[in-house]
Amino acid sequence: MIKAGQIDKGMCLLFRADPYLVAEREFVNPGKGAAFVRLKLKNLKTGQVLRETMKTQEQVEDIHVDDYPFQYLFADGDSYHFMNTENYEQIEIPMAGDEEKQNYLKEGETYDIVLWDETPIDIKIPYKMVFVVTEAEDAVRGDTVTGATKTVKVETGLQVKVPIFINQGDKILVNTESNEYVERVNT
Repeated sequence: MIKAGQIDKGMCLLFRADPYLVAEREFVNPGKGAAFVRLKLKNLKTGQVLRETMKTQEQVEDIHVDDYPFQYLFADGDSYHFMNTENYEQIEIPMAGDEEKQNYLKEGETYDIVLWDETPIDIKIPYKMVFVVTEAEDAVRGDTVTGATKTVKVETGLQVKVPIFINQGDKILVNTESNEYVERVNT
């Protein structure tokens, strides 16, 4: 148990019987009254986001979670299937609540899986990832207005707005939090 005033961004807490990640934390010390913290909490099971305000002296249970590298195998419509690269043990993570992560999972790639009490509760997607463009419209000559973009599809099915000079077969770097094009990757 820790006091709410000791909570930091990135910590994991047991709140209302579910594990939560502290996404944002703001300490407020008003001129009159007791200090408090404003928290943005993300449920690690459902992905639901809560905003909570707590007095700094309130007790909260912090929990220990572990990240382990797992290789992504496939998705079967209900679950994501991963394999531990050390002991070849396979696990399933339900897709419910995490359907959008399928756009960032590539077969054979390694991702960190968050485990709490031996139970997988989250898939950590890297902040930026490289994808191969599989479908792209040709740029129309003369369509060079400043900031002209087009939508392309990458190998996982993700659709991204990119500059018009991006072609099929190009590799692009995508910010996975905002789903935005960052740059073309030359290899």
